[in-house]
Amino acid sequence: MQVTSKNKSEIQEQALNNLVKSHNQKTATSKHKAQQNRAILADRSALGVKFSPEIKEICYPIIIERSQGSKIWDIDGNEYIDILMGLGVNLLGHNPPFIKEAIAQQLEKGIQVGSQTILAAEVAQLVKDLTGMERVTLSNTGTEAIMAAIRIARAATKRKKIALFTNSYHGHSDQTLVRATLAEYAKKAINRKISEKIGDKSWLSQLMRPLQNQLQNNLNPKAVPAALGIPPSQAKDVLVLEYGNDKSLDIIKANRKQLAAVLVEPVQSRCPQVQPEAFIKELRQVTQEGGIALIFDEMVTGFRIHQGGAQAWFGIDADIVTYSKIAGGGLPLSIIAGKSTYLNRIDGGIWNFGDDSSPSVETTFFAGTYCKHPLSLAAAKATLTHLKTEGATLQETLNQKTAKMVDCLNSDLASQGLMLKFTCFGSFFALDLSQSVISPLALTLLSYYLLSRGIHLRQGDRGGFLSTSHTDNDINLIIQAFKDSINDLQAGGFLE
Repeated sequence: MQVTSKNKSEIQEQALNNLVKSHNQKTATSKHKAQQNRAILADRSALGVKFSPEIKEICYPIIIERSQGSKIWDIDGNEYIDILMGLGVNLLGHNPPFIKEAIAQQLEKGIQVGSQTILAAEVAQLVKDLTGMERVTLSNTGTEAIMAAIRIARAATKRKKIALFTNSYHGHSDQTLVRATLAEYAKKAINRKISEKIGDKSWLSQLMRPLQNQLQNNLNPKAVPAALGIPPSQAKDVLVLEYGNDKSLDIIKANRKQLAAVLVEPVQSRCPQVQPEAFIKELRQVTQEGGIALIFDEMVTGFRIHQGGAQAWFGIDADIVTYSKIAGGGLPLSIIAGKSTYLNRIDGGIWNFGDDSSPSVETTFFAGTYCKHPLSLAAAKATLTHLKTEGATLQETLNQKTAKMVDCLNSDLASQGLMLKFTCFGSFFALDLSQSVISPLALTLLSYYLLSRGIHLRQGDRGGFLSTSHTDNDINLIIQAFKDSINDLQAGGFLE
């Protein structure tokens, strides 16, 4: 039978109905709690996914009750292999015994908030040992760490502007929650159209190329707010550049006297397939020559890709580096580390008792009631000590396991003639949307099909993380679940 648009619509509707019914039955308590709590709890994640009328009846998150190792269990008693892993937090799996023990021991001693603890210096030393950074300070969240890093850079350089790149994410502060102007988005839309490989689209490429070239050669680095409630004034000192494009380096050079910092996710969590080593090295040279602070945002890559993070992986020495996720051992912790020239702006620099020395530079403001929380520091000390003891083999083994899994998935997709491809950076893996033709709806449904097969990935996410707790059997089940879920998408008419 020839598939018509009407037949396709009917097939999709039936597939959606079947998925919704099955998911509702399996996770009935999660759905009930979502409805029950909606009036009181203002929670963006309570949707579970971006709201869409087509999938309204499954727009709710799975409520997780407990976790251990590579597994989690929801409030309905369903068991899942977790590949969300706390959005990358749990490199060592859920609830490692040695971290539990460290937290319990500190809990017996008390939770002394607001006073100094010996753990702060011990954690700072471990960070230095692993990353090679000269000085370290501690905060709670990734957003706070980035805010502090930018302020430190501005204080040290006495300049206002910062630059960041499209598709990067640096937390939810007003100054980083910005996006490129419409011209940049128009260029990206054109690139997406040209890259679609459904049938012969060479005519589209020829038609669009003049406009594409015009936009490519007239990069507009001005930023605009990316969300409601952010005043345009917050974006006026931010440049948004294209990552990996040499013309971005020219813009940085042209603005070198105004730029305090360039903020970089060395490998972006939204685009892990982009790993522009040569560009980052050139960026390091340009920022050094311009006296601009190079800030590495290693919330995702830090301690995951390598003990020394992306700095060590690419052989690049940043001025300031922010870490979070893995370092806290599952508890809230973020780290701002860097060269003394910059971190001295926290406390004035090094001085000694018994002589005439004193703080040598003017400081900026940095504070937080829960900074250096004893329980977080106890977990961090246990985590970082474990990483130091295990050495580079821990990351190398996990990276190899992930690469092998991705190769297996891609081989199967290629054998089916599907234009989908996975990519990875270390133990973080994702669908490569620059090479894959997949609709937002299909991407969302993929996570639901995975859930139906006992694989937990937050609804709508396209990638996940492996941990040291994932066994070979877990990985085999993950591979099979992806294969079967993609087959379901194809059978339901959601893939071309």
